[in-house]
Amino acid sequence: MPGPGDRQRGSPEDKGLSSLAEGYRKAGPYMAASTSLVVAVGAFLGTGYCLDQKLGNTVPWLTMLGALVGMTAGFISFFKTVLGTRKTKP
Repeated sequence: MPGPGDRQRGSPEDKGLSSLAEGYRKAGPYMAASTSLVVAVGAFLGTGYCLDQKLGNTVPWLTMLGALVGMTAGFISFFKTVLGTRKTKP
């Protein structure tokens, strides 16, 4: 657990960074994880929709399947990124 003096002891690469820049540096992996979740869902949903349109399906089964696959892939990627950023102490 960080103590009150931890802010002054930052790593050498953090010297000279404003508190805003330091916040963005810490939030970077989480922003990337959420972006990859949105992109995965959008890409698979769009692919399913295009395939439904091309095949002339009246019921959007491929759109629903694409959304499901996109959510699954996005959440797997999201949790790998978020849980991988935790630092465990030996």
